[in-house]
Amino acid sequence: MFFRDVIGQDEVKRQLIQSVKSGRIAHAQLFTGGEGVGKFPLALAYARYIQCTNRQENDACGECLSCKKYNTLLHPDLHFVYPIVKKGSKETVCDDYIAQWREFVNENSYFNLDQWLAYIGAGNAQATIYAKESDEIIRKLNLKTYESDYKVMIIWLPERMNETCANKLLKVIEEPYENTVLLLVSDEPDKILNTILSRSQQIQVRSIPHEIIARELVRQYGIDEQDAVAVAHTSGGSFVKAVEAIRLSEENSLFFDLFVRLMRLAYSRKIKALKEWTEEVAELGRERQKKLLAYSQRMLRENFIYNLAIPQINYLNRQEAAFSSRFAPFITERNIYPLMEEFGRAEADIAQNANSKIVFFDLCIKVIMLLKK
Repeated sequence: MFFRDVIGQDEVKRQLIQSVKSGRIAHAQLFTGGEGVGKFPLALAYARYIQCTNRQENDACGECLSCKKYNTLLHPDLHFVYPIVKKGSKETVCDDYIAQWREFVNENSYFNLDQWLAYIGAGNAQATIYAKESDEIIRKLNLKTYESDYKVMIIWLPERMNETCANKLLKVIEEPYENTVLLLVSDEPDKILNTILSRSQQIQVRSIPHEIIARELVRQYGIDEQDAVAVAHTSGGSFVKAVEAIRLSEENSLFFDLFVRLMRLAYSRKIKALKEWTEEVAELGRERQKKLLAYSQRMLRENFIYNLAIPQINYLNRQEAAFSSRFAPFITERNIYPLMEEFGRAEADIAQNANSKIVFFDLCIKVIMLLKK
């Protein structure tokens, strides 16, 4: 990972590069911000730049021995700490997963905890940085540097640390080892010990602007520009969520088909067909049912906005836009709010394990009445 590979975040990049050029590298730095905005890629690019032996003006050289070792994450002065799950009954440390971690990070520049846990087959196990890891942290930081002026340790999701481990990390931060840089990368800094927060230089990483995400989706995945803009708009500034949305396009196609059929059948008052639709949806499982209801609420909002005839504030892919051009006139000031309330109530009921057939058939009847308003 180089700075040039990090999506957006130009101001943070300049800040990090300047800290190296000026020789003012804080020994403990905490990268905070939403999931998928580029905190870990920034930390890894920063570590590479610190340890590069032939730094360029705005990035690492990519040619020196240090950079070549970074390509496989095998630099002897680079260490990682990350959440893991236990292997059997023995005490487990991050190095038990280091081969998988290196493969995972090399394959995924942007990722979240769920993706990492899926990669290691964690199932429903709770990911933690165990107490035993504190001994490993101290052991590694006590090592002499091999090839660089600095040892760098990247701690991903320190909020997942066992309390014992967090307290020992605090001691390391309070009494830093010589030529050692700790880069903490957190999604939820409010769950970190306040004493660690107060002793770390905080670097706020903001959401990625939608236009930058859209441009990157077109470049990396070759999707249509209109679809890229729609995906970027719903990503919340997270590149991870944007990529997940692309990968879930097959599921979204299913949701689109179900939404269209619901609206057409409800408008035509075809009760028998709506009952069959309800039984089909009941087979999806609760998680997908909730996603369908969330998707439907987005489509209702977008169709209401479609009536304003301001394309730049509408975020629909081509298939959705084609349907909305005909359907939008039926979503008006008189029914948009009650429709949203009914779909929101259905989503809450499904989350509370209500009978899905009853919930969805009741929703169908409500939609029939509201579309006629």
